[in-house]
Amino acid sequence: MTLHDQPLVPARLGETRLRGEALTALTSQLQAGWLVVDEHQLQRDFAIPDWRAAVVFVNAVADLAEAVNHHPEITLSSGNVRVVLWTHDVDGLHAADVVMAARIELLA
Repeated sequence: MTLHDQPLVPARLGETRLRGEALTALTSQLQAGWLVVDEHQLQRDFAIPDWRAAVVFVNAVADLAEAVNHHPEITLSSGNVRVVLWTHDVDGLHAADVVMAARIELLA
């Protein structure tokens, strides 16, 4: 089962964030371009030079986020869409963030 096919299971009360080897093992399954920032956020910039195509991509990510109730931070600027993921309930990264990243890759 590939990463994007795995269920997106939200963090449960009391769970801790991903760190160290567990974080590396999951994020190494993502396509190149994702950055782990301070073991707290997962970030990727998507170069999309066509404005309309960038807006279509942002809307697709928004639709996915609504469908799975996992909402990233999205920044749209000329030629670039930045997606930042983290889970507030664990104050950092959770497996759900990595699965969401994999699903976003399919939209790009």
